[in-house]
Amino acid sequence: MLFPTVDPVAVARALIGARLTIDGVGGVVVETEAYDRDDPASHSFAGPTDRNRSMFGPPFHAYVYRSYGIHWCLNVVCGAPGHGAGVLIRALEPTDGLDRMAERRGVAEPRLLCSGPGRVGQALGVTRALDGLPVDAPPFALEPPELPCPVVTGPRIGISRGVDKPWRFGLAGSRFVSRPFAGTARTRVGGAPREG
Repeated sequence: MLFPTVDPVAVARALIGARLTIDGVGGVVVETEAYDRDDPASHSFAGPTDRNRSMFGPPFHAYVYRSYGIHWCLNVVCGAPGHGAGVLIRALEPTDGLDRMAERRGVAEPRLLCSGPGRVGQALGVTRALDGLPVDAPPFALEPPELPCPVVTGPRIGISRGVDKPWRFGLAGSRFVSRPFAGTARTRVGGAPREG
């Protein structure tokens, strides 16, 4: 198991600083959001459907969905099988395959390549074909951070329900996040949670 917990809030925090690539293209995770089964903003809130079925699958598999009929978005499934929880990958600091990202995105500025979930999907070549695949096996590679990272938290963005939950996490000081964190965001050292 990638992390010693499957709690989506803990995994969302622990993914900050992790290295994520698909077919060698990707970078360092700098922004995530957690979604849980009892969360009205979660795709799993109303139960399993054909669209969200993989969100109810085993932890540390991909849940891929299309946003607004345009962008493919990548989530890491969390929780026990059947629970329905996940972590949205909101932004990466691009480190690998920048030329391929720039070609896919039509922009070369590194800060604009992966700053937002739709941009992450486009830059990394995410499609529905990746839905349900394990994120720790090819074509994915996901390596937890080697050292704890300073993490800022705040409310999730781009949603209309469950807006009060401080389940958005970011790498403190990163210029690659999709949107700056409010001045009231809390900072704490993240990284993989410890057992016990």
